Amino acid sequence: MICGHEIPIGYLLPPGALIRHSRPFLARRFLAGLVLVLITACETLDPASVRPPVPRVPKVAPSTPNLVLTPVTFAQLPGWAGDRVDAALPALRGSCQIFRRQPPGRQMGQSSIGGKFADWSRACTALARVPDGNTAITRRYFEQWFDPFLVSNRSQASGLFTGYYEIELRGSRSRNGAYQTPLYSTPKDMVSVNLGQFNSEWSGKKITGRVVADRVIPAQTRREIDNGALSGRGIEFLWVDNPIDAFFLHIQGSGRVVLEDGSVVRVGYAGRNGHKYVAIGRELVKRGAIAKEAVSMQSIRSWLRVNKTDAQAVMQLNPSYIFFRPLQGPGPVGAQGVVLTPGRSLAVDRRFIPLGAPIWLATTSPLDSSEALNRLVIAQDTGSAIKGPVRGDLYWGHGENAALNAGFMKSSGRYYILLPKPPRPAKAR
Repeated sequence: MICGHEIPIGYLLPPGALIRHSRPFLARRFLAGLVLVLITACETLDPASVRPPVPRVPKVAPSTPNLVLTPVTFAQLPGWAGDRVDAALPALRGSCQIFRRQPPGRQMGQSSIGGKFADWSRACTALARVPDGNTAITRRYFEQWFDPFLVSNRSQASGLFTGYYEIELRGSRSRNGAYQTPLYSTPKDMVSVNLGQFNSEWSGKKITGRVVADRVIPAQTRREIDNGALSGRGIEFLWVDNPIDAFFLHIQGSGRVVLEDGSVVRVGYAGRNGHKYVAIGRELVKRGAIAKEAVSMQSIRSWLRVNKTDAQAVMQLNPSYIFFRPLQGPGPVGAQGVVLTPGRSLAVDRRFIPLGAPIWLATTSPLDSSEALNRLVIAQDTGSAIKGPVRGDLYWGHGENAALNAGFMKSSGRYYILLPKPPRPAKAR
């Protein structure tokens, strides 16, 4: 999944982790990969804009993200007793199926907090005995098999929570009439490069580019692709009738394309061009086109539709570009390889939160900030704009209500990760 929202993206240095509890399975390992990249940035200051002169103040680099877990009790989870926690069981069952196919000794996720897949086997085995539709039994299951921990970025426990959904478009399998905007599959010359194998300081980071004459170079930008950089390769697998809808499909990462004969093709994320995501909502605020407090998916879409002559240039301010693939099954598939559950699947930054972990989300309703939104979700997806230890993107499903909630969700909140209890020592006979 790729989904973008109005927040800063990325960090210069890889994350550290400070865990305020002791577990026998906490460890680190690095991923394999390949890198040929150096990034340089510089800033200039116009002297004429500084009157009167002021002393130069050295810039302070932003602190490196640092995951902190603080143990709490289930009674301390906001609204724990009021949620239909059994609604999250289908999502967790899907994650447990993924766990069972992994080597028991392999570390779960990029950070060490999830332990090894073997550490989750007892809880997943016990899950098979939990009946569907029984909230009380489900709540006791989590209290018996898991310990909750407040997640913080250093001392900051609050973070941003947004939403995404499965957008619907109109399309065709061939280019004709109104169907002029392509959905591309991943080009064959695209490669993703894990950096940790070359330098431990880059563990968990990667770059994406294309191979040209045995060299890895940056891939084409959105502007270049819109101008035909990928035309003629035969990688267009669908054509849609609205470039603005296609742009929001890139933001959401998955969608439903209704074909001319009424059949539906589900499409999902297959790759990206590796360029940094730029939130065009922020750019429209800078231009004075949309008030900061009014920014939402709906207001951005409305501006693009009204300002058709400028729409393409504004969308091209975001150089990131997404490639798709057709999906089989009942719904979109997240980064963990599990079909997402509406209202119960959460996209997270996998550098910090292991995919498949249960999360207690404590935030507010997208449509009424005075209404609490406290529920059990499962970390099953990720996204290029989902960065940091305390950051989440809630999947709402498809349809008008899902679009409304996802479009307006931009809430502050907290979340708590549920980790398996360590095995109890055997009693002496």
